[in-house]
Amino acid sequence: MSEDRIKDFGSMITELMRGRNLTRSEACEMFRQVLMNEQPDLQQGAFLVAMTAKGATPEEIAGIWDALYEYDTVKVTPAVSQPLVENCGTGMDAINTFNISTAASIVAAANGICMAKHGARAITSRCGAVDILEAVGVDAECEVEIVKRSIEKAGIGIFNGMSPKVHPQLARILSQIRFGTFLNIAASLANPALPHYAVRGVYSKDLVEPVAMTMREIGYQRAFVVHGMNEDGTKGMDEVSTIGETIVAELHENGEITTYTVTPEKFGIQRTDAHALLHASNIKEEALCFLKILSGVEQGQKADIVCLNTAPILYLIGKARNLSDGVEIARKTLEYGEAIAKLREWVREQNSDAEQGENKLECLLEEIKGGLK
Repeated sequence: MSEDRIKDFGSMITELMRGRNLTRSEACEMFRQVLMNEQPDLQQGAFLVAMTAKGATPEEIAGIWDALYEYDTVKVTPAVSQPLVENCGTGMDAINTFNISTAASIVAAANGICMAKHGARAITSRCGAVDILEAVGVDAECEVEIVKRSIEKAGIGIFNGMSPKVHPQLARILSQIRFGTFLNIAASLANPALPHYAVRGVYSKDLVEPVAMTMREIGYQRAFVVHGMNEDGTKGMDEVSTIGETIVAELHENGEITTYTVTPEKFGIQRTDAHALLHASNIKEEALCFLKILSGVEQGQKADIVCLNTAPILYLIGKARNLSDGVEIARKTLEYGEAIAKLREWVREQNSDAEQGENKLECLLEEIKGGLK
């Protein structure tokens, strides 16, 4: 790297610190240099901090996504006959709930929706999507071709966004930081299967509409972007909330974005005590809680919020007439055992050692049965 290119990069960082917004192409080129390790470590870190402190615009996030997807994503195209859908959160929320979106994705897949998830291990929380799925037997460190096969055969798969098998250079960056940045948004959008339908949770109400705009910018056709609130609106979660109101930005097929709020009462769900939704103290307890919901053993407040977060996925693809209908469909899916059956299928298909994964899942399920006697 020449001294001139280092100086030019530094000058752009100075511009960011002064509040100038980059064009999509400028953001793409700057982050490409970070991804390819073409700048000194201190300059790379300064770029991440300057962009985060300024606040990335939808155009800038789209440019960073361009760099991630073009230069650092191992791409696959699952051979499926229906649209691919993803659902995930950005993490970094203030309520520390259990892993709601992962459970919702399984309920959606049990209703015939092709789910191409793109998740990560926990960075700012205790248990990320990859952590919980590994605990119940899914192989989240596998090659992308195994994920592709799982999507084709089981209708669901997860790409580990922190794995060098999926994003070779991004893994290097994420392994060195422990604070939230615009990468929580851009990186989560860099899905190897490139779905065009999504339900996405964000950690701040200020991000709801900008993230919907970013998704429109990079080619999503339909999406819900949500930020749920606690009782008094002082804290939020990257899910649809059963505790308080949820702010929604809905991206329609014509490119229009509408924003509105919803409440749990609108869907016949009583408001939940936030403490009832907290994650467990360790991964084993979290896994058991996760499986109790999917098995229909847990039919209380945790099941309610999983059903409420499944509903937008079902509605998005036309499996439900509206969100209320989606809640009821999700509830029946849990009660009839279809969700846990789908998880068993997922564990079997997304695995380099299916027997080991299935044994891990069945041991946990036996432990739940033993506790009910």
